[in-house]
Amino acid sequence: MRLRPIVVIGFFLIALVLFGISLPAQAAPSPQGVQFATNTPLPDGRILYQVQAGDSCIRIALLHQITVEQLRQLNTKLDANCTLIPGELLLIGTGGPSAVSPTPGPSPTPLPPTITPTPFTGTTDICVLLFNDINGDGIRELTEPVIVGGAISVTETNGKYSKNLTTVINSDPNAYEGLCFTDVPEGNYLISAAIPDKYNPTMALTSTIDVKAGDRAFVPFGAQSKDTTVAQPGNTNPGGGTSPVLGFLGGLLLLGGIGLGWYALRLRKPESKLRQSGLLKK
Repeated sequence: MRLRPIVVIGFFLIALVLFGISLPAQAAPSPQGVQFATNTPLPDGRILYQVQAGDSCIRIALLHQITVEQLRQLNTKLDANCTLIPGELLLIGTGGPSAVSPTPGPSPTPLPPTITPTPFTGTTDICVLLFNDINGDGIRELTEPVIVGGAISVTETNGKYSKNLTTVINSDPNAYEGLCFTDVPEGNYLISAAIPDKYNPTMALTSTIDVKAGDRAFVPFGAQSKDTTVAQPGNTNPGGGTSPVLGFLGGLLLLGGIGLGWYALRLRKPESKLRQSGLLKK
């Protein structure tokens, strides 16, 4: 028995919906103040520091306000790469009470250092670049200059630090690293940018970063002039989006559905005339 045209159209539309659902979709993607231990001088005047996991020579030097070279001179056991082993003791300096005079007898056994938690003193730099994203790809190119007059805000999430600056032009745009906030305490920060009215953002204008003492963080923000009309770059992500071939096939399927609908309407006209004449029963 021949299927009615309306049934054929129904099957076709269901197949079209299932095909559209099967197309891949592109999904869009997406820490607090720290303390370090300051060691109390030993009876002989030495100040020792116990290496912690994740420490580096520059971090230890910054936390104790000495240079890396001074740290090497005090600890000749350090190799050329300044390799550290968690748990080992490093000599940071001398100070405090010293023995008045040596006494005969065995030397006293050195006691482990007494650790007194004190607030950290290390700082970092955060540089923010607000650039004119001419091609709208969200990546700063050498030919894309800085946007003048943008407002940059750097705020520590606990409210201990907050500062706002305005972007200015640099004498060498190709070497421009951004608007730098110096002597910033380590911690977790919210970075945000406000662009001039004649620009549209090409990427998110807020970012959250976690910085440690001695780090130099770099945060870019892009915006495109409203007067710029540049074709957006094609999707290069193999895991998402649709290809031109799939779009072409979808168009063919849509045209086929329209053709079947028109054909069904043409078939229904003779059938309705037969019913009106009484030759075809309902």
